[in-house]
Amino acid sequence: MVTALTRPYWDAIAQGVLALQRCSACRHWVHFPEPRCPSCGGHILHFEPVNGIGVVESFSVIHRSFVEGFGAEPYVIAWIALPEQAGLRLMTNIVSCSIEEITIGSAVTLCFEQRGEFGDIPQFTLAPNNSED
Repeated sequence: MVTALTRPYWDAIAQGVLALQRCSACRHWVHFPEPRCPSCGGHILHFEPVNGIGVVESFSVIHRSFVEGFGAEPYVIAWIALPEQAGLRLMTNIVSCSIEEITIGSAVTLCFEQRGEFGDIPQFTLAPNNSED
């Protein structure tokens, strides 16, 4: 659901950009969106683009979806660690690869998928160099 707090996130997604909150005072990245910085308590947080790469920290294979419109089962949800800051993570799907290829530590890159009434959703796919590991 889009709220005043999350609108800049979804507006950026509509432009094909993944932008997360960042505190103007201490430069701490914040995700999920918050009204105040959890690091310094600052109240001026802007949305800034992240570079769209990451590493799989954890994942789960979903065999039965409880939300209509989220694709065919099985599918993968994952915590993706972003390099902009230690501890900055995004919960997302990993798409366009076989489930067997996904491992903890896999490098991933940002992509977007249209999901019916949800609109564009940020997803990740395995980075091309994973097959060389």
